[in-house]
Amino acid sequence: MTDVEFLAALEACALPERHFGHGGHVRAGYLYLQQGDFPEALGRIRRAIRAYSAHLGKPGRYHETITVAYLALIQQHIAERGHAGDWSAFEQSNPQLLERDLLLKFYSAAELESELAKRVFVLPKPQFG
Repeated sequence: MTDVEFLAALEACALPERHFGHGGHVRAGYLYLQQGDFPEALGRIRRAIRAYSAHLGKPGRYHETITVAYLALIQQHIAERGHAGDWSAFEQSNPQLLERDLLLKFYSAAELESELAKRVFVLPKPQFG
């Protein structure tokens, strides 16, 4: 599936659920950042995930902190390493972004599981020591 087809299917809520696991979310974030700046990409991915989740009958699945944090990490990788030319190359050169537990380097599990983190973006707490 091409990147254009992927985003079109996601936005039409026609993407098979098996294509929108964690890797699909990272792919969508990368593609939205290729088409606009961070605020625009964030708005688009928020709308897409919320609509897609509602279409699947799981409207409560959207998680603001995970969405914002991953999009910021994707943007940081693009800024530091470049966009790699396309999704496939970016995915191969940034495998850590596909680690489902990546945010546990910044947040405790309890913080990420909180209702507050689901509703609003929560900054990670500094970890000294």
